[in-house]
Amino acid sequence: MTTSTTSTQHSTGDSWAVAPADVGSAESLALLREYFIDVANRYYRLHFDRDGTAEEIETGLADTPSDHLAPPSGVFLLGRYAGEADSCAGLRVLDATTVELTRVYVRPSRRGTGGGTRLLAAVEEAARSLGAGRIVLDTRLDLVEARALYTRHGYREIPAYGNGPYAEVWYGKDLVPEQRPGGARADG
Repeated sequence: MTTSTTSTQHSTGDSWAVAPADVGSAESLALLREYFIDVANRYYRLHFDRDGTAEEIETGLADTPSDHLAPPSGVFLLGRYAGEADSCAGLRVLDATTVELTRVYVRPSRRGTGGGTRLLAAVEEAARSLGAGRIVLDTRLDLVEARALYTRHGYREIPAYGNGPYAEVWYGKDLVPEQRPGGARADG
């Protein structure tokens, strides 16, 4: 599997643009922190009827680094709404033809603006550039907005491929080769 990433930006009108980013940059780390706080607090509210404590959040962040979302083992994407970093997603190479989608996040104030759709389009392009023909992911049952986004974009439930502590449902999508102008497939 090749590990190059695409630098093509995707945009919906002038609002959203998505491009690869350094997972260790300040913008990336800020969004990853927001993502983690969002999903952790939803978990703690569901199971313990409270938000996570500062210590629980910091421990969780330390225990789940995102270094694997950088070449050669993956790619990290930042989505910008009107120039501001407001969404992110990561791909981790699992094998020669499969990548795992992880760390998908759109700031709550930007949900409903097309950011998730734009992010997933960029994810698919990045997956193809990594040589993948399939994207898989796991998520929690309570993350209903994310699950709806995935199914709206062609992801289907699949058998479990891992046993992460928060994985409750697994999805997969086989990528169709992109069409070039004139109808020719990009892979042939």
